[in-house]
Amino acid sequence: MEQGLAFLLPLFMGLLQQGRGGPLEVEPREPVVAVAVGESRQLTCRLACAGRRAASVQWRGLDTSLGAVQSGAGSSVLSVRNASLSSAGTHVCVGSCGNLTFQHTVRLLVFAFPNQLTVSPVALVAGRDQELACTAHNITPASPDALSLFLLLGDQELEGVQDLGQEEDEEPQEGEDLLFQVTKRWLLPPLGTLAPLTLHCQATMRLPGLELSHRKPIPVLHSLTSQETPVTTSLEATLEQNSTHSPGSPGPKPGNSSTRPCHPEIHQSPIPGGLELLCEAACGPGIAVHWTRAPGDLTAYKRREDGAQAWLSVLWAGCNPEGWFQCRLDPGGHTASLYLLPEICSPPMSAALWMGSLMLGLLLLTFLTHRLWKCCQPTRRPQGPPAPLKWPAFPSTQL
Repeated sequence: MEQGLAFLLPLFMGLLQQGRGGPLEVEPREPVVAVAVGESRQLTCRLACAGRRAASVQWRGLDTSLGAVQSGAGSSVLSVRNASLSSAGTHVCVGSCGNLTFQHTVRLLVFAFPNQLTVSPVALVAGRDQELACTAHNITPASPDALSLFLLLGDQELEGVQDLGQEEDEEPQEGEDLLFQVTKRWLLPPLGTLAPLTLHCQATMRLPGLELSHRKPIPVLHSLTSQETPVTTSLEATLEQNSTHSPGSPGPKPGNSSTRPCHPEIHQSPIPGGLELLCEAACGPGIAVHWTRAPGDLTAYKRREDGAQAWLSVLWAGCNPEGWFQCRLDPGGHTASLYLLPEICSPPMSAALWMGSLMLGLLLLTFLTHRLWKCCQPTRRPQGPPAPLKWPAFPSTQL
């Protein structure tokens, strides 16, 4: 049925007598109007006839029931509320002044581009070749000419990466709209270790008259040894991902505050036998921070909280713990996280291994002592055969 209407509509519109100059005024003026899933949009069409002739204006389309049409003297308004993918399509404004008939076509494009980016792995390690995947969820349209994924180092696109391809899959169906997840993979070169890095996965959607971008921060961890002060990357685990709009795209909605939200921060300082972590938030009175996550059991760590500051002691026990430490701000719920990644660990020795090492050390000490004693003995010169005994000579007597 819908395909038959699609065939008959151009034929019907071709029979209309078109006026010269096109006096119809349509807002917005773009031939393609993009609207996000769940949002609302109005298309207004006006016509003024010369003299005192009454103008007749009406929105028509393949299925005008998808929108509410209100027509009056010289104008018609098509309202699309809570847009879904089925709201997309071609709509035609038809106006007439007496025997003259005019038309204007607008294509409504419905898209979905929520701020839902995920990366795998969630953190990278400097100085290693590694593979990274970034996924944009609940997207439509998902074609490469509409959606692009790339990596940013600071504000520049990361160089030296190997593109491993892009995949599109259907998201699990929760409503009537068919949405997609788009995943792109790269093989990264070894990242530098001299300075902290800020790496982001950015997803950009380009539609007629609209460009939107979302970013997902990716922490870059530095290798460390148990003798070194840990060098890690601190990030907000529930960080609000940056969203940017092109100059021609709609700005923030009215009523949104431009004040930067308050977020906690984690600082670290070495202490004898370990590390002390400090979570603090400089947000004014009436706030508090709490430690909510640590490798293993949080109750196994020594903690102290005082309003906007909270301390946590990490003691080395042969091997410093590896994993995420997280604190939360109340009220507000914003969090900050710190990842510790040791490279060299010294596991505790068992009693049998300790006794075996002790016995081996004693045997080695005994051997060295014997060798040293032999080397320190005085040397004696060899003696010849004993000389023959000589009897004393007595004077001879004559009898």
